[in-house]
Amino acid sequence: MNLLHRAAARIKSLYRSAVEVVDAGMSTAEYAVGTVAAVAFAVVLYKIVKSDAVSSTLSSIINSALNAI
Repeated sequence: MNLLHRAAARIKSLYRSAVEVVDAGMSTAEYAVGTVAAVAFAVVLYKIVKSDAVSSTLSSIINSALNAI
């Protein structure tokens, strides 16, 4: 019976180490999805900042800050 318990413990240990290797990090597909999401977010931010309303507001804030010095 002791031999059976040791064999079962060894199999569990091997299984856990195999699972850890498989789940060690992000896969290439996950990196690709993350990169696409980051680029999409950057494009949205770029469009917002380059809009006339935001651009004029930022310019007025910068001008008022520089005039205060």
